[in-house]
Amino acid sequence: MNGAVDPRRRVPRTDVLLADPRLAAAEATLGRARLKIALGAAQDRVRRGEIPPEEVVPATLAALPETAAGLRPVLNATGVVLHTNLGRAPLSAAAVDAVVAAAGHTDVELDLRTGRRARRGRGALAALAAAVPAAGAVHVVNNGAAALALVATALTAMRRTDGTAAPGGGPAGREIVVSRGELVEIGDGFRLPDLLASTGATLREVGTTNRTGLADYAAAVGPGTAFVLKVHPSNFVVRGFTAAVPVDELAALGVPVVVDIGSGLLAPDPLLPDEPDAASALRAGAALVTASGDKLLGGPQAGLLLGDAELVELLRRHPLARALRVDKLTLAALEATLTGPETPTWRALRASPAALRLRTERLRDQLAADGVKAEVVPHDAVVGGGGAPEVTLDSWALALPEGYAEPLRLGDPPVLGRLERGRLLLDLRCVPVDRDEAVRAAVARVPMGWRES
Repeated sequence: MNGAVDPRRRVPRTDVLLADPRLAAAEATLGRARLKIALGAAQDRVRRGEIPPEEVVPATLAALPETAAGLRPVLNATGVVLHTNLGRAPLSAAAVDAVVAAAGHTDVELDLRTGRRARRGRGALAALAAAVPAAGAVHVVNNGAAALALVATALTAMRRTDGTAAPGGGPAGREIVVSRGELVEIGDGFRLPDLLASTGATLREVGTTNRTGLADYAAAVGPGTAFVLKVHPSNFVVRGFTAAVPVDELAALGVPVVVDIGSGLLAPDPLLPDEPDAASALRAGAALVTASGDKLLGGPQAGLLLGDAELVELLRRHPLARALRVDKLTLAALEATLTGPETPTWRALRASPAALRLRTERLRDQLAADGVKAEVVPHDAVVGGGGAPEVTLDSWALALPEGYAEPLRLGDPPVLGRLERGRLLLDLRCVPVDRDEAVRAAVARVPMGWRES
């Protein structure tokens, strides 16, 4: 026609593009297969006339994720310290460094001095034992539910206390005595009685939803009792005409008492006076305590088992324990959490309201210079993660129109706040101080149309 070359015929060849030095870092991080898929998509855009041929490499880089995993770091501005949908406790810098160090070959099951096999995770186990001296022994599995499932499976498979075998030779003849008021449901429809029943155990429910007394337990305990289970209802509170039995009274019934404290508090904390802890439960006579590692402890997801040495060894040697064991990365993170500095969770729980107000006011003033109008309002932060349901933490939040919520959530980095009464509230309690500027930039980048919608 006029001699002009159709730009779609000038689509760069894939082998030429792969040799472009600008793509070397992406290939090293993401691999050649993913890079070729992104290049192909950019080349198709050239063929459709959406971008010029020289933009293939920039368009490819813009479409690629920063890491090979799909998970994206999120700035938690909700004021929920242990946000389940955000992975609960963020790891400390020490724990992150430990995970990186453990990512390659490690001495996880090797004694370098002798060259022989060693106890798996001995460093993490020693750190956990040191943190709770009242425990005769400790063990770690992959989460809190797994810890309780292992206890139920192993203890209900034992012989009756009178020496006779359980009916049918299986675990169904061994009972777990538990209060009806402690048969809890947690997130995503997960119910404790369903977990226990799945192990083959028989549940012996006692008492009522709001009141269970020592006589209820005593009437249910007999030769077929494997153990009494006491569960902390960590995500709700029953008030009014209520009654529950403390661990020390249950321990006098003559059968093992297993206490599921849930939230992972290892010792009493004045900030959370009503939250049960492992050390106190063991001193009160609990045979075993189960807890989570990624809640108040501030570590990785893990199930902690602490208590009587003979029972813990029984659990450790049970065949199911192999299926529930934790990997070397979890062990490294757990040990660093227990022996290292204060965790982000610890700091967030104790953040000064006055300091939070100053940070939030500074953010408001900086945004005002960017042309964004916001206000600073009092805010009640919470513990979250199924722990301390009645505890609120005095805090402050930046209030914006709710139209900001979606673009901030979809931004880079994503910023998650709390929607309340038609406003978006951004609480900096769980945002590291050095990330305040990232929050400011994210808010300032929200298009005017979103702000007004």
